Amino acid sequence: MAAVTSVTGRGLPLRGDDLDTDRIMPARFLRAVTFEGLERHLFEDDRAADPSHAFNNPRYTGATILIVNKNFGCGSSREHAPQGLARSGIRAIVGESYSEIFLGNSAVLGIPCFTADRASIEALLTLAERAPETQMTARVDTGVVSAGGLSIQADLPPALRDAFMSGQWNPAAMLLDKYDEVEAVAGRLPYISGFPSDT
Repeated sequence: MAAVTSVTGRGLPLRGDDLDTDRIMPARFLRAVTFEGLERHLFEDDRAADPSHAFNNPRYTGATILIVNKNFGCGSSREHAPQGLARSGIRAIVGESYSEIFLGNSAVLGIPCFTADRASIEALLTLAERAPETQMTARVDTGVVSAGGLSIQADLPPALRDAFMSGQWNPAAMLLDKYDEVEAVAGRLPYISGFPSDT
């Protein structure tokens, strides 16, 4: 895994508090065996009901930084929601707050979720709406998010910031990277290798 020190790209502004995971990825798309193709169903019901939805807007095609309001990713713990976002090209999220489970599920995909106060997020949303071509940079080390002449201070939980900076943000990948050590330990555990038989 590579370290995630900063994310640069255009912003995708998505207004609304309490956007839950069922709206991000409707439940009927959770039956897939893999996560492949989930990006096609992001906000599918919201997008059908509202043609002006941000994820329908071609001005934001290719955006890599999602800008959201309060309590984003609340509701069900489904990991399909951040999987869909990652597969659509989202590399960072900047918002007021997140569900804790959504935050963790995003982190193991290498997506830092920055938090900032409401006024700062409003300024970032407005900028992305007025000038969608603006390049933004979200720095993991300092938490500074800059866009054009705008600069806001955002935060990441210290443990996640350190994990991104060190490249140790995916525990499963870390285990697979040293799988020979995992197998060696497993071989010494009687409940895995088997207890000696009584003779």
